Amino acid sequence: MLELDTAVSEAVGAAGRAAGLLRINTPGAAANKLISPRLGRFHRAYPDVQLDIVIDDGLSDIVADRCDAGIRGGERLAKDVVAVWLTADMEMMAVARPDYLNRHGTPKIPADLHAHACINWRYPGSGAVYRWEFEKDGKSFEMSVEGPLTSSMQEVVLEGALQGLGILYTYNDDRIVSAIGDGRLKRVLTDWSPKFPGLFLYYSSRRSPTPALRVFIDCLLDSEI
Repeated sequence: MLELDTAVSEAVGAAGRAAGLLRINTPGAAANKLISPRLGRFHRAYPDVQLDIVIDDGLSDIVADRCDAGIRGGERLAKDVVAVWLTADMEMMAVARPDYLNRHGTPKIPADLHAHACINWRYPGSGAVYRWEFEKDGKSFEMSVEGPLTSSMQEVVLEGALQGLGILYTYNDDRIVSAIGDGRLKRVLTDWSPKFPGLFLYYSSRRSPTPALRVFIDCLLDSEI
């Protein structure tokens, strides 16, 4: 059925009309931030496009998975793709509840984390645990930390920090920024936290984008939601 849908999409695309099946591979956080708020507007503008949003926090091959495009952080992009910049650079943030820091102290340098409870993130694809990356004065390094919670689900590790389990190291998505703004979380080790390229939509350089993909990209780039 997928092969037939793809053939129909390509045939419609050749005629220049935005229609048919469009499969997008994306991390859950990017789907929530970029795609979900635009679903209604996109459907009203292009009712003949069928969206299939594949949530994937690993590093799947979009060609092998028969996806038209993917969304990933810039540091994870392969070289043989066409990439469209979607969001500003992402900054890593070490955060914890203020009452946790009152009880256990505030780390001043990354080495202090070995005396703290740390909340770890596991890559969904490989299963490897993320090594915390730090940078200062042009020097960068990674370190492993330990603590009471490890998960491959962003909502779980964030909730662990909000409930006072320890220090979380994550990128500056809207939920983190909001929690810092209203005082539920406090940022630490600010001077040591690096920035990474933001989110990009990408597709194989060996295939031309269909009209459906082109209008989908335009919708993502449109700041109006």
